[in-house]
Amino acid sequence: MENSHSASYAAAGVDIEAGYKGVQLMKEHVKRTHIPGVVGGLGGFGGLFAPDLSGMTEPVFVSGTDGVGTKLRIAQLLDKHDTIGIDCVAMCVNDIVCCGAKPLFFLDYIAIGKNIPEKVASIVSGVAEGCVQAGCALIGGETAEHPGVMIPDDYDIAGFAVGVVDKPKIIDSAKVAKGDVLIGLTSSGVHSNGFSLVRKVFDIENADLTSPMDELGGKALGEVLLAPTKIYVKAIQALLDGGIDLHGVSHITGGGFFENIPRMLPDGLGVQIFPNSIPKQPIFDLIQQRGNISDHDMYNTFNMGLGMILAVPAAQTEQALSILAAAGEQDAAPVGFVTKDPRGVTFGEA
Repeated sequence: MENSHSASYAAAGVDIEAGYKGVQLMKEHVKRTHIPGVVGGLGGFGGLFAPDLSGMTEPVFVSGTDGVGTKLRIAQLLDKHDTIGIDCVAMCVNDIVCCGAKPLFFLDYIAIGKNIPEKVASIVSGVAEGCVQAGCALIGGETAEHPGVMIPDDYDIAGFAVGVVDKPKIIDSAKVAKGDVLIGLTSSGVHSNGFSLVRKVFDIENADLTSPMDELGGKALGEVLLAPTKIYVKAIQALLDGGIDLHGVSHITGGGFFENIPRMLPDGLGVQIFPNSIPKQPIFDLIQQRGNISDHDMYNTFNMGLGMILAVPAAQTEQALSILAAAGEQDAAPVGFVTKDPRGVTFGEA
């Protein structure tokens, strides 16, 4: 912007002009996310969105916020920043879709040691891609340069999503019943949880992240760990649009199975999970072997190959699987059922 330069601020480590350049570079990515409802563009003091609430009897707005956690360290070590934004979007929209909400818009916040416009634009390109996958708009954000607080190459990212659901259609634990079938939607890998343990197991600061590994099917460790979190919004929406009576939806994030599945259950009910029905992903075996980690701790930390678990009426299982396959979730499969066991999550054989 004309006349917007502060030599004193620059001497303190904050480059205002770099911030302006970053905004210009990211505009092309943000434009990809525009959907009906977006009002205006970047540059205002607030992001504007006019939702279409037609057909809803009692619209309820649903919000969610999250970050990526220490998975960021993998991106920094590999100097690859164009997918980490997908993780940030995924962690927010996958949460709010659990109650049946359709994501409308997203905002991001990037704190960075030194504002390199091209690097910030690369991060935002991932945010935009995540929004495209979720069908929501990126309507604003903030990049904050933190000299003296963060080292120049360091950064953190967090996000905030808002969605809407008609109140009579909110998915909560009220309908979950004994005998409901649990359908698992496969993950793309570790997603964005458990990376403090992952980094310890692999001594990540000294690990070889780029050489192919036989244990990972010829893929490099860095490539596998950095695989972006899968976004399940469109699959869940396809089920709802297809008439499936979703009784419960659980996003398997931090705390793994033992923390997240009970969040969709009413008091007095539990689930039995069939581990042999979950598609095996080599990265989890490698983590468990290298870290000498118990089965309990693995299922209490990681998604183990399932990013989302759904509770559906047994009679609708095949219909749900057919809809999911058409929506791109060909590997979706029954992985357990709801029980009267008050212990919560137990494991057995199918």
